[in-house]
Amino acid sequence: MTVITDTPRHVGRRRKPQPSAIQQWWALSMRLITPALRNGTVATAALSPIVFTVGFYLPLKFVMSFQGVNYAQFLMPIIALQALSFTALSAAMAAAMDRTEGMNDRLKTMPIRAGVPFAARMSSNVFRLCISLLVAVVCGYAIGFRFSLGVGQTIGFLSMALLVGVALTMGGDAIGTLSATPESTTQALTLPQLILGMLSTGFVPIASFPEWIHPFVRNQPISLIANAMRDMTSGGVTWQVLWPALVWTIGALFAFAGVSIWASTRRT
Repeated sequence: MTVITDTPRHVGRRRKPQPSAIQQWWALSMRLITPALRNGTVATAALSPIVFTVGFYLPLKFVMSFQGVNYAQFLMPIIALQALSFTALSAAMAAAMDRTEGMNDRLKTMPIRAGVPFAARMSSNVFRLCISLLVAVVCGYAIGFRFSLGVGQTIGFLSMALLVGVALTMGGDAIGTLSATPESTTQALTLPQLILGMLSTGFVPIASFPEWIHPFVRNQPISLIANAMRDMTSGGVTWQVLWPALVWTIGALFAFAGVSIWASTRRT
């Protein structure tokens, strides 16, 4: 007597992997964050606000005191913005290294969800941004800066700073992913940040600039954002001051996000 048994169709077949996007994101994020704690990247993110505070506050405090300016309160926004922009350089270098060392191509051959490597890089960037912003606030308090307008304005200040930082790191990530060499990313990011930072009302009032350059200094994004953040710490920000800063910040965030996601997911 012959016994016939039904064999399940799936027996003997290789089971396809079903990766979890959350697990992939966590693993790739730790791949970037854990080494950063050892190789000095996080230490650099913490050190940069200290350097900016000492380098800008000490030389200019004496000069600004003659103009009746509380320079610690005046300088705080640009200290935070400069520290966060420095983190964008690290983001660009990290993205460029992944590209030149072949990590991006390797990840594209693996069963990893689209966008997960980009999300992991941004998680690492936000981690460093938070450290830089925290140290910047501590440095500000050390030189006499204070949040004096309540929780709402304080949250607005920190949120604006982080949004700007995320936008800058997305731009840095895009440049690093598209660049031919890691060294070229520094050149592409340093000069625009230097020009916009120095020709802004972040360091000195607009009256300190020649009159012919006032329109540029007054209306460029760093000045608009710094003015809005400064008002959040003294006097209170108005909608007339806030909306141009929000337009620049959110516009840059969406523009850089689009370019960075495209650069990360494109096939070469």
